[in-house]
Amino acid sequence: MKTYLVIGGTSGIGAALVKMLSDQGHKVIATYNSTTPQELDNVSFHQLDVTDENATMPELPDAIAGLAYCPGAINLLPFKRLKKENIQADFDLQVGGAVRAIQHALEPLKNGKGSVVMFSTVAVQSGFNFHTQVAMSKGAIEGLTRALAAELAPTVRVNAIAPSITDTPLASRLLSSDDKKEANAKRHPLQKIGAPEDIANAASFLLNDSSSWITGQVLQVDGGISTLKV
Repeated sequence: MKTYLVIGGTSGIGAALVKMLSDQGHKVIATYNSTTPQELDNVSFHQLDVTDENATMPELPDAIAGLAYCPGAINLLPFKRLKKENIQADFDLQVGGAVRAIQHALEPLKNGKGSVVMFSTVAVQSGFNFHTQVAMSKGAIEGLTRALAAELAPTVRVNAIAPSITDTPLASRLLSSDDKKEANAKRHPLQKIGAPEDIANAASFLLNDSSSWITGQVLQVDGGISTLKV
């Protein structure tokens, strides 16, 4: 049994990953902000606002096997409507929070020769209308992934996952009807939208020893939309 830290572990992909790790028999330390956690075997939950620089991070053992940083936002706006305060809020949530979480867990990760997984978006490498704000902060995540992987090698591995649209509460406004779900599914070569478990499976793989020769990568888990034209 190994110990993992999942930041943002009570909704969407984070919740699916926490359950997956728990079902595998691992101990999970998971955080939540406003979504009430459900009781799971081997899982301890801690309230945390990742945008609060003074917030108390959960206490960690001397060694952990991995960290997944799951908080995110999908704020789609025309470029002319972007505002500095909104861009900064996205950056604080998706990048600043990740930096603080990794810094907090750095020594336990080094002691455990652990793995870090963060989340980008298909919109960084494939330009989409109205995705400027989210693509900027997630682009920073991809840069952080590669730079940190170089700095922490060979002790700690660092990778990211870039999903396409996934059926989570975060994307609920974009998938609020059967027609919207069908239209989004048809945009993908595999003719379906992602499920939280699809992304959690990839995260679990990158966190465990099966991926021990993978670092500094951004894994596209996107139904083929970033690379295939069919």
